Amino acid sequence: MSATGMPPGQTWEGGYRPYDLVKEFVIALVVVGMLTAVLAGVFSSPDKRAVTIAQWSRSNPIDFATTAVSELDGTSATATYGPPYTHTPGAGQKIGPISLQRLAGVHIPVDPARDFVIAPLGTLAPDQPALRRALAAYQQASDAQHQHWTTAYTEALTHAQFRNGALLVPRGDYGPVQPILAALLGFARGGGLDGALVTHSQFYATDYTKPLLFMADSTYLEGLAQQDHLLGGQWGMTNETGNYPGQSWLWLYTFWYQISPFKTSTNADALIWAIMVILTLALILVPFIPGVRSIPRRLPVYRLIWRDYYRTVERQPGSPTRN
Repeated sequence: MSATGMPPGQTWEGGYRPYDLVKEFVIALVVVGMLTAVLAGVFSSPDKRAVTIAQWSRSNPIDFATTAVSELDGTSATATYGPPYTHTPGAGQKIGPISLQRLAGVHIPVDPARDFVIAPLGTLAPDQPALRRALAAYQQASDAQHQHWTTAYTEALTHAQFRNGALLVPRGDYGPVQPILAALLGFARGGGLDGALVTHSQFYATDYTKPLLFMADSTYLEGLAQQDHLLGGQWGMTNETGNYPGQSWLWLYTFWYQISPFKTSTNADALIWAIMVILTLALILVPFIPGVRSIPRRLPVYRLIWRDYYRTVERQPGSPTRN
């Protein structure tokens, strides 16, 4: 075939008409730009402010304290998640016998007790002798003693009240856990914990992994997501806040989370990832799959697209042979 699409030795006998590509491009650009501006102004989703640890600790201090205790005793979602954050034995989703998480390994190491509680309070300890003694007592105690204190305090939080800026729990043997959690709550409510958890391994402090993981272990952030229709069971990524349309091109990915067995599977992420890899490879390999690659030629959709050509040119004497 020649550059014009005609068989060699055959000349074009149809009609010609001028076509200004630059003009068409400018018109399309202006029209699409105006539509984008108008539709964005009418249908765009609200720009909600980012959720902060300070906001969380002020809105629900008991949930904050409960989450902080779970970080201390290693029972939080982050502490038990496994790679890429922790070396939790047996953790990680699988595809058959293969765990992709464990194969990737821990490359974003997080120690919830140290990173979310002990280390941030360590920045306050030099100026607060009582806090310094509490931290030292906790760090010097055995794991069994840690477990005793945190279990007792977790139970006490089910009966806790927050009054006059203080978290009140029934009397009990909580050891240094109670003053540690009181100091952490005050630090968070003052806004200091947000900055203390941001990683400063680079010039710009833009790594919010740790504060996001800490908040994700709570029920507070999940509650906000549910209100705004952002949970996985509410089509999550394909929504914006307030159930506005979001990344609609992700519907095929999020679709699998809405059906069985994926919506109840503990390996849903790994299984859906494998399905999407297979579907993507199938799409890429369409030109090489016998039968599938012939579908566009066998279905006369192309004749509908080029109907002007087939109506006015193909039937003329001397025109190319109909495909």
